[in-house]
Amino acid sequence: MTQFVKEKFNLTRLRSVLLGLLVGLMSGTVVSAFRYCIEVGLRYSRLVYGHLRIAPFVWWQWALLIGVNLGLALIVAWLLKKEPYISGSGIPQVEGQLAGELEMHWWSILWRKFVGGVLALGPGLFLGREGPSIQLGASVGQGLAARFKLSGTDRRLLIASGSAAGLAAAFNAPIAGTLFVLEEVYHNFSPLVWLTALAGAIGSDFVSLNVFGLVPVLHLSYSRSLPVSSYWHLILLGILLGLFGYLYQRILLVMPRWYRNLTHLPRPLQGIVPFLLVILVGYFAPNLLGGGNGLIVGFGQYVPSLLVLIAIFVVRFVFSMISYGSGLPGGIFLPILSLGAVIGAIYGVFMNQLGLLPHVYIMNLIIFSMAGYFAGIGKAPFTAILLVTEMVGNLTHLMPLAVLSLTAYLVVDLLGGAPIYEALLEQMTMPKTVQQLHRPDRLEIPVFFGSPLNGKMVRDMPWPKEALLIGIRRGEQEVIPHGDTLIHEGDSLVILTDATKRTYVEYQIGKILKGFIK
Repeated sequence: MTQFVKEKFNLTRLRSVLLGLLVGLMSGTVVSAFRYCIEVGLRYSRLVYGHLRIAPFVWWQWALLIGVNLGLALIVAWLLKKEPYISGSGIPQVEGQLAGELEMHWWSILWRKFVGGVLALGPGLFLGREGPSIQLGASVGQGLAARFKLSGTDRRLLIASGSAAGLAAAFNAPIAGTLFVLEEVYHNFSPLVWLTALAGAIGSDFVSLNVFGLVPVLHLSYSRSLPVSSYWHLILLGILLGLFGYLYQRILLVMPRWYRNLTHLPRPLQGIVPFLLVILVGYFAPNLLGGGNGLIVGFGQYVPSLLVLIAIFVVRFVFSMISYGSGLPGGIFLPILSLGAVIGAIYGVFMNQLGLLPHVYIMNLIIFSMAGYFAGIGKAPFTAILLVTEMVGNLTHLMPLAVLSLTAYLVVDLLGGAPIYEALLEQMTMPKTVQQLHRPDRLEIPVFFGSPLNGKMVRDMPWPKEALLIGIRRGEQEVIPHGDTLIHEGDSLVILTDATKRTYVEYQIGKILKGFIK
């Protein structure tokens, strides 16, 4: 006779779920208001540019438009100067906060990110709302943790729950929001974490659905599923997405240096550049303004010609770099999805013209490519698959989504690309570590045969805070490490530390190695 073991009722889980639900409801309210304000701003921006296109030239109207955009840039610059952590998407900041590397004041982040994000995204800059939404949700979670006087793990749980809630409300995608936090931000799949995050995502999505309705954010459909005999297209397209994904990573990470060298403007004022350039985009191509969801949904009615698609890709790629590289508060999530959709359209139209792909399957590739491009750049394939599934509102394409996402992921991985949000976090934290060194000194740690370091990822090592891994000597090569870099026997780890801390760092690393042996 089968024996059933009754599990004792766990108040800790119930408490976490209720707190997560509260965080979700509050985050959903904040993010829905944020999303609504952005949509209103974009609508009026397109109306202004539409008027300028059909009306006779009047100099004072153009002067007013330039003056307004300059004024908005200066307001955002003031906000950035007062609170630098609202810069960019906010996802690296939340990741650093959960890892204990960064500490931020929740109210300062909350209101400044809200205002700065609306002012940056409303005029149509090529930035996404999802990153700011995640940081807004995390700030709500941190604020509630402070209100209830929670610390340690409980505090991190509410921050993680708010992050999931933010993404869920931004895209009406509660499952993807939960998985993104687990896979990319929190790096922890414990039951308590995903229960709290899921509760937050469900609560925020409930609010968002009541405000924006039940229609998926990127509602696209196709008439026929891609036959298995055509899956070779997914491999080729996945390679293409991986190559362009790696290019996206490389350029995005060097944009702050290019801005510094080319503009010589203080970091908070660099947003003036995209605020002025967006006027040209708005006048000549107002439909391209914003993060790109309008462009993606538009493919459902009409897919342009090959040359037009290539032009759209160039404009969106370049201006996405200009917009995000300036440090303005805005994300790359939606711009990545829109670029992926355009790459899928280019590939589909090109193969159709060669007679290798029926026209009916172009829409399939557009949908699949959104997931593939994000999986390669963000190196979060599970999130990419579920996110596109929820945003499009179709469960019939999981297999091709998985094939394409895995292919793009592997290409970026083989090229040495790191998860983009982790790389952006390293850019934020590494300069501070270096600045704290009064007398910089290099320390080399050899990885001998049988060393417990062999086969470990850099992210898996609890490196001393006084040390910074800056390189790995591997034979004649010098590898620049990132979180996913594997350490091999025969490597020499090049560590930067302060000369006064050299002996202490050697001792600490020795203790870490002994701990791994045990």
